Amino acid sequence: MTGQETASPIAGLAAAHLVTDIYMPVLPAILPLLVSVDGYSYFAAGLLITAYNITSSFTQPIIGWLSDAKGFSISVGISLLVSAVFVSLIGIAHDYSMIMAFAVLAALGHACFHPTALSLVSRLCTSENRGRITSYFVVGGNLGYAIGPVLTGILVWWFGLPGLIFLCIPAIAMVVALRFLLPSGIAVSCNNRTAPEKTARTESMRPFAILLAASIFRAWAIFAAMTYIPLYLVSQGFSLVAATAVTTLMLLAGVIGQAVGGRISDRIGRKEFLILGLAGAAPAFYLFLTSSGILSIIAVLIFGFCLWSTFAVAVAMGHELMPGNIGLASGMMLGLAIGAGGLGVAVNGFVADHYSLATALGTVPVPIVIAIILMALVPYPWKTWRKKAAGSP
Repeated sequence: MTGQETASPIAGLAAAHLVTDIYMPVLPAILPLLVSVDGYSYFAAGLLITAYNITSSFTQPIIGWLSDAKGFSISVGISLLVSAVFVSLIGIAHDYSMIMAFAVLAALGHACFHPTALSLVSRLCTSENRGRITSYFVVGGNLGYAIGPVLTGILVWWFGLPGLIFLCIPAIAMVVALRFLLPSGIAVSCNNRTAPEKTARTESMRPFAILLAASIFRAWAIFAAMTYIPLYLVSQGFSLVAATAVTTLMLLAGVIGQAVGGRISDRIGRKEFLILGLAGAAPAFYLFLTSSGILSIIAVLIFGFCLWSTFAVAVAMGHELMPGNIGLASGMMLGLAIGAGGLGVAVNGFVADHYSLATALGTVPVPIVIAIILMALVPYPWKTWRKKAAGSP
């Protein structure tokens, strides 16, 4: 495909990722209403989120493996519709068991989307633009995740919980648009891939396993920062509005970092960029904790830019390490790594309970440093640094 022929499918897949990730934060956004209106306990309400996250995160690798080994896949349009429909139905369901079922089914739709969509993205990439193209797709999801709570809040404010049914509209519109944006040949070629040889899978697993471990530690740092920075800022005298605004700015800096990082990694090398990005995040976070005023805000923005900039690049590297198992690699990087990393936040919570919130935040760079070490150990070729060592321009 030429650049122009590739642009339309990439735009379509990025837009589809934006829409499908609108539905991820809907449940957390409506938890207060489920507690106050439907009378659920905090445990019962939280269990809905846990069920959704576990289903989405830990079934993605299975779905990816089925895609690679058995040729099983569900189209991005159907996956998107499943997620949207069942999230929307939560607004008109008042039976807890039904809400739980809808949450799990929506999570399955979400889980089916990523391995298939990223397999399509990978087929549209070359070694020269994989970082940039993958970052476009990932950034689409980031924007959708940011839009979801706002859209949910508007609909619930106007119509109450039944207003969630209108969340089906973006998904239906996107499915129609995909018929024009995705040439049918792309999906067909993806579905008809032959399964890779077992030996090829075995050879590629060790480097990928190290990359996956590094990605889990990075995800731990990301979720810990997102969870505890607002609480820390409030404890430092910020209003709740100001604290959430700073957190939002940090996330937006991360979105910019992902778009920039993918492009830079194509030029200087994925391994080089991952190490540099993570290495820039740790000191920026300590500067945030030890400074105040505008310097502290700038530091947390740099932290967000550097840490989030490595996400899409790591996914691109994972695809290159497992070229015959793109679905499995995608499910592991976007599902398992994020889900397992999120569990680490409990460790920071334990530290906060037994010591202090500041101490808990002070441990955030620890998983980042571990991720740097693991990234350096990934058996993946250097690009820029190898050329310099050889004396090449």
